[in-house]
Amino acid sequence: MNEFNLVPAPRSCQLRGGYCSLGLDRAVSAPEKWAQESEILAQWIREGPNGAPRVRIVCDESVVGKEAYRLHIAEDEATLVASDGAGVIRGAATLRELVLSSSSSMPRLACVDIEDEPRFAWRGFMLDTARNFFRVEFLEKMIDVAAMHKLNVFHWHLTDDQAWRLDLNFAPEVAAQGGIHRDVRYQEPVYQEDVYTHADVARVVEFAARRHIRVVPEIEMPGHVTALLASHPEFCCRGGKEPNLRFEPEYRFGIFEDILCAGNDAVLEFVDRLVQELCSLFPSPVIHMGGDEAPKTRWLSCPRCRQRMITENLMHADGSPNPEKLQAWFMEQVQASLVKHGRRMACWDEVIDGDMDKSVMVFGWRGNNVGKVAAGRGYDVVMCPQTKACYLDHKQEDLAEEPGQLGVCTLEDSYVFDPISPGLSGEDAKHILGGQANLWTELVPFGRQAEYMLYPRLCALSEVFWSPKDKRDFQDFLQRMQTHGSRLDTLDIAWRRSDVQKRRE
Repeated sequence: MNEFNLVPAPRSCQLRGGYCSLGLDRAVSAPEKWAQESEILAQWIREGPNGAPRVRIVCDESVVGKEAYRLHIAEDEATLVASDGAGVIRGAATLRELVLSSSSSMPRLACVDIEDEPRFAWRGFMLDTARNFFRVEFLEKMIDVAAMHKLNVFHWHLTDDQAWRLDLNFAPEVAAQGGIHRDVRYQEPVYQEDVYTHADVARVVEFAARRHIRVVPEIEMPGHVTALLASHPEFCCRGGKEPNLRFEPEYRFGIFEDILCAGNDAVLEFVDRLVQELCSLFPSPVIHMGGDEAPKTRWLSCPRCRQRMITENLMHADGSPNPEKLQAWFMEQVQASLVKHGRRMACWDEVIDGDMDKSVMVFGWRGNNVGKVAAGRGYDVVMCPQTKACYLDHKQEDLAEEPGQLGVCTLEDSYVFDPISPGLSGEDAKHILGGQANLWTELVPFGRQAEYMLYPRLCALSEVFWSPKDKRDFQDFLQRMQTHGSRLDTLDIAWRRSDVQKRRE
């Protein structure tokens, strides 16, 4: 394994003997249907210090499994074999790493046979662009480096209490008022205003698609909607009773009591039109609609919400209104809008508290046990627990000088995490689709800081999601990171070096 220092580790890697020479302007040949994939491969292997090998891409249906590939490096050329375009890109990512780490004093690659396939189908990373805005160019950089690590989902968190970042044709006032907020750190009024246009979305989606990465947008509801209420205060429970009620996007962080009114039909009409526009922008079969941290205080005191609970029989066994069931009902209305457009809804794991329909995809963030329970109840689950695993806004070391908040998640914590919890039965384990890393950005205002928070923990999680479990060894991973860190340097990633340097010492 250490001969090539690949991250994530491949399923099989066998030295053949001999070397393949590198050079400039080496050709890449491919079937016409994979012209796009061959262009990406050619772009990637030009990043190496010594040029690249001649590469031949071959379609072979005997390579079974989505994203699977075989890479054979011989003395005269490298042959990349796959049965789908995603497999070509995953193999290209491996070749990219080999070329990036070739030595300037030895412009060649060792001949090798690599056979590889993913352990999990869902291998994602989430970037919160609501709390802090990141330029499209930065998003493309993060997607490109994620592709090298064989991730295949970019979860794009677009709205929250602090901002609404997506421009809407049917409701331009939402981004106009929700995408601007005052920076209270300054005595004089200073405002930040940033939104993503339809052209921006199309650019990101196309950039990711060329790397076989799905872009999954997230729009928060029914909670975390203060930025939406800035333009539509009538959508909250108090809106009908307080005509002078006004909201501004929050500069504070936390959970706020004013959420969408589940008893207001105008809210559902807005959501239906929102879903229609989302589906026109994002081809992903999965759309994330939030569903987390929605306090129910307003609903319990709202006549319209209480009437909705009575009408829809959303009650406790003792006959009292059950707001958790109301949230499940509300999200099922959102889901119905998505289904009309042939899409599936994803939500954070609170939706299981009200026994929502099993067709929703659950993102298990409140801990390993919640995801385990959801899978056991028949929900498909993406594991991303906040506790010492997948929340990369947490500190990487318990030091006052280390950036981060709300907890500590070391590099080793991320590496030893496994999406399939101990004790999960074989049938229930089939509901674990994979996992993802989440970077919330309340305290991450700059791209360089985001890189530091992501890497190398995202390297570790990429191996958790891709590599066979029996191939994983943390000390071996640290050894490989010494070479892999140089690749990150070449790609201009401001990664955290401390753990790798300690291993070197």
